[in-house]
Amino acid sequence: MLETLFWLSAVLVVYIYIGYPALMGLLALNRHPVAYDDNHQPSASILIAAYNEENDIAETLDNKIAQEYPRDKLEILVVSDESEDKTDRIVKGYARKSDITIRLFRQTPRQGKTAGLNLMAPEANGEIIIFSDANSQWAPDAVAKLVRNFADPEVGYVTGKMVYTHEDGSLMGDGCSSYMKYENWLRERETAVGSIVGVDGGIDAMRRDLYEPLSPDQLPDFVQPLKVVEKGYRAIYEPEAILKEQALKDSESEFAMRVRVSLRAIWALYDMRQLLNPLKHGLYAFQLLSHKVLRYYAFVPLVVLAFVSTVLSNDGVWYGLAFLAQIGFYGLACAGRSREEKGQELSSLFATPYYFALLNFACYKAATAFQRGEKRVTWNPRKG
Repeated sequence: MLETLFWLSAVLVVYIYIGYPALMGLLALNRHPVAYDDNHQPSASILIAAYNEENDIAETLDNKIAQEYPRDKLEILVVSDESEDKTDRIVKGYARKSDITIRLFRQTPRQGKTAGLNLMAPEANGEIIIFSDANSQWAPDAVAKLVRNFADPEVGYVTGKMVYTHEDGSLMGDGCSSYMKYENWLRERETAVGSIVGVDGGIDAMRRDLYEPLSPDQLPDFVQPLKVVEKGYRAIYEPEAILKEQALKDSESEFAMRVRVSLRAIWALYDMRQLLNPLKHGLYAFQLLSHKVLRYYAFVPLVVLAFVSTVLSNDGVWYGLAFLAQIGFYGLACAGRSREEKGQELSSLFATPYYFALLNFACYKAATAFQRGEKRVTWNPRKG
């Protein structure tokens, strides 16, 4: 019995992190290219939800105003989720002096990002609506790179590429950045196959006429692209639309953010569970199960594997090797945690195991919160 559990959990872990990406890599050889057009320049509305973002909103607006895109085809909509600081005043100041239309909406009482987007979307004039976080910094050509994909009538949703940076703006090479490199590589293959199953909410675009109002507790970054795919359109990844986001300085902030995002994503999977029917949605149902459901619950086979390999460590060479490998891997994760607490820079040797453990523990906390029926709707500004 224990031997069977060992091999089942080991195979499942390998499949989640290596097998599924490898399979997508093989399927991507038979590419489904996107018929993008660099000259395609539809009107676009950038939607920003903000809550007490006085420290970042001016820089974000400057970044969006500086986009290399026709001025008469671009507008910016900001919803202030009952902000209590100077956010509203700053946005109004920009609206008075900008050569791009900027409109401020105030949401009272505070209801969260999803409700704020529901408020703004019907007011958007653009053919394409683009979602930005209140602290998102895009490359100057990000809008142009996103919208060129909508020249393909099959494309309904596009997400860009997020890269993590240090406080000085330089790119990070370890930990959470390694995770994003892995995710972005996988998104490239999923795009080549047909559609992706995960996006970055800080740099996403969709056809305005495909937008559906969501309940305030739903995660728009997850549910909207799933609804687009359900309607028969493609959700794709555009690696040349770049979002630079400053990494969180400490693991506590990163962990809290990951728990919140994972919890809302699990609820989104539950809300959109009809897409998991392979008889109706074929390959995409398989992708959603493999990339999201199994990934969020990977902590289950990981815990089983750790326990069983410990018990069986003296019963065979494979069990012993698995036990030692996990001791070494999680030992490096603990060392990474210790080094971070001392303020030391982490190399990939420590950062990757540490971030892997942090992500899976966050998924565990989110899954248990989901079982309790807990939901999180509002948010606080990131601590960069």
